[in-house]
Amino acid sequence: MKKLIYLFLVASIAWFVFLKNERVTLGPGLYAPDGPEQVMIENPESFPFEGYVITPLAGYEVRAKVLAKENYYLGRESDLSPSDLALGWGNMSDERTLESIRIQQSSRWYHWYTDKLPIPGREIEQSSANVHIIPADRMVASTLKRVRSGDIVTLSGNLVRVDGRDGWKWVSSLSRKDTGAGSCELFFVDAMSIEDY
Repeated sequence: MKKLIYLFLVASIAWFVFLKNERVTLGPGLYAPDGPEQVMIENPESFPFEGYVITPLAGYEVRAKVLAKENYYLGRESDLSPSDLALGWGNMSDERTLESIRIQQSSRWYHWYTDKLPIPGREIEQSSANVHIIPADRMVASTLKRVRSGDIVTLSGNLVRVDGRDGWKWVSSLSRKDTGAGSCELFFVDAMSIEDY
């Protein structure tokens, strides 16, 4: 029994060190030249999901480069959203731009740092986003688990508002131009794919 526990611990450590932070490198090029497509929903119909009420606010589809991925296990938000993806499009999908930008995620926030701007700072802000992913089903959840930094992904579904029975709420941004608190997208994802290269 002790031997099995030891082997499990060794495998877990190896996964954490060698696979968790594995990054896909595709080389230079605009892999996702276009920004997200968003269509506002008139007269949205709410529906129950995992003990909460989901209200779609806008149809949303994006093809983007994964700048970073962070998994979450604690906090009420993790009941719905196990992972955040920092996504980039336009010049933020080009590794020539990204090689001089450091990306960091923590506490449901996404931050970028650079010693010298490769493109204007406002373009970085408007061509990338931290996205809270709510998988609609097991297939999306399984795909989300396989996503690595550097992947090119396509996601479609709805930006949403989530309400708890006790008055708690979590609401998506509906703009690509905002920054700071409340600027992240809360994305109920119906379909997700990872491109092969």
